[in-house]
Order: sequence, then structure tokens, then C-alpha cells
Amino acid sequence: MKILVTGGAGFIGSNFVRHMLSAYPDVEVVNLDVLTYAGNLENLAGFDERRHIFVRGDIASVEDAEKVFKKHSFDAVVNFAAESHVDRSIHFGSQVFIRSNITGTQTLLDLSRQYGIKRFVQISTDEVYGSLGSKGKFTESSAIQPNNPYAATKASADFMVRAAFKSHGLNAVITRCSNNFGPYQFPEKLIPLMIANALENKALPVYGDGMHVRDWIYVTDHCSAIDAVMRNAEAGSVYNIGGNHDVPNIEIVKLILKILDKPEKLIKHILDRPGHDRRYAMDSSKIRADLGWKPAHSFEEGMKKTVDWYLGNKSWLDNIRSGQYMKYYEKLYKERLGEAK
Repeated sequence: MKILVTGGAGFIGSNFVRHMLSAYPDVEVVNLDVLTYAGNLENLAGFDERRHIFVRGDIASVEDAEKVFKKHSFDAVVNFAAESHVDRSIHFGSQVFIRSNITGTQTLLDLSRQYGIKRFVQISTDEVYGSLGSKGKFTESSAIQPNNPYAATKASADFMVRAAFKSHGLNAVITRCSNNFGPYQFPEKLIPLMIANALENKALPVYGDGMHVRDWIYVTDHCSAIDAVMRNAEAGSVYNIGGNHDVPNIEIVKLILKILDKPEKLIKHILDRPGHDRRYAMDSSKIRADLGWKPAHSFEEGMKKTVDWYLGNKSWLDNIRSGQYMKYYEKLYKERLGEAK
């Protein structure tokens, strides 16, 4: 089996490549990534070069993408490539999100049709559903109601995937997952940011009252779910993926401090994000019933493994947190930390 994985140098994409190469000795992966700030070649260290080919290229460029389709014959395309950070989409403009998440996805869909791809997997997000009230969970039939530019572009991409299936018969499926955590996650996201700051005894910036609820899943469990969908799901289907562990952000932060034996006085509440969704929770009963998938890690086990990984890979973290990332971090949080409660 030969797979094109786009965005495979990022957090979830690189973990998926690692999963596929380790689980299946007959799988070959071509990894197409433009290497934006969140793409990191260090994430690919140790991969078997006989079964993993890295290509630097932009999915929104027909020329870049078609070169890969012309050179290789793929059984499946798994599209992780996306601009994914909500704050960037709000504070720094949405054009790059439109180009990558919508135009890039459509480019891949067109080429997949042209080159007869047998399976197209779109990696989406629970954020396309918007925000929940105090009760209930998102199901695959929940309304699509995105509340920020990032989520809006991912929802648009989902609709284009659906259209390719309905109008053109492309064998496409969509997965929508809850918040991931684990090794190789870029430290603008909540958990690695809190770990990194705590290790340096820096302030831990928490939006608002910290009671925004998210469903958390360890990244390798997400990867195994994608694998199951890619191999066994019915064409045109959508699957929610979640860890069934929805808790407020402040509890996550306090748990990290407890594991690292750091004081809670490091927590600083800052001005809330505009349009910040209050609660997400995923009903993943469909994938469990249809495909027999379930998470292999409890939240506590996954969190301990995550903290241990960052403790054991400080050089990776130091490299990531230098240069452009730190300029972005200071621009986004410096003034808000000045408003800490």
C-alpha cells in the first residue's frame, strides 16, 4: 500500500506516518509538506528512508502537488495539511488559512479524481461544529456552525470533500477529531505551551476563567482511528473521533503543574480570545460501533507520557521555541500577560 500524506511533518501528520510505518511493513509513505512554522523535519527523524519519501511542496500549488501525483501511484491520500491555530486566524488574517485549507484541499481533490485515487481521507476538526451548551455532545449529524476563521475554512474544506463524493463519485471520507496532545506538538498549543513555560518557571497564560471545556485524545489513538477509517469506512462517511475526556482547560493546566511539581501561582488569567467556543465534546460511538475502534490510552496515561516526552526532548523544544516562534509568542501574549488577574 502506498499513501500520500500531506502535512506529514506536522504534529498529527508525523505521528500518523510513524504509526503506519511501524504497524505495517508493506506500507510506503510519500510525505508532502511545505514546512511552514509548524512543519518540522526533526519530527521525521528515524523514519525508514526505503519506505518514507519526503517532498517539500505546497498543496495549494497545482504544480507542486501534481509533480508528486505524476511520479507516484497512490492507493490513498490522507490530508493533514492545514493552517490550524485559531489565534493566528483571528489576529494575523485568514488569507493563508483560505489558501491552505480550502484551495489546497480542492487541489488535492481534483488531482485525486484525475489520477484515480482509491481513497481520500480528509482530516477535519470538531471546531466545525461550533460551541456546545452545558450538556450534550457533537454527533456526525450536528449542524456545522464554525465560530472563527480557522474553523470556517475547515468547514468549507469538508463541504468540498462532500461535493467531490456526491458530484464526482470520489471515494472520500472525513474524520473530525477532538483536541489532540502528545509528542511533537508545536508549543503554541495549550498543553506543550504550559509544559514549556512551567519548565522555565514562566507565567502560564490561561484565557478568561479557564473553564472552556475540550475533549482530549492522545495523538496515537487519533492515528489508529484514522487508519481504521482509511481502510474500512464506507465512501462518503463522516466519523467523529474523541477520547471521551472533556474537562476545563484550567484542570489541564493544574494537572501539568502537579506532574512537574510546579506551583499554581504560575497560572495567569488573561483576556479571553474573541469568539472563544465555550465547550466541545465528541460522541464517537459511531466509529466504535462501525469499525471497532477505541482509544488505547487513558487521559492520565497519555498526559504522563506527553510530559515525559517533552522532558526527554528538551533540545527539540529549544529548537522550536527559538527565532520566529518567540516573536509570535511575544506579540500575542506579552500585552495580555500585562493584564493578568
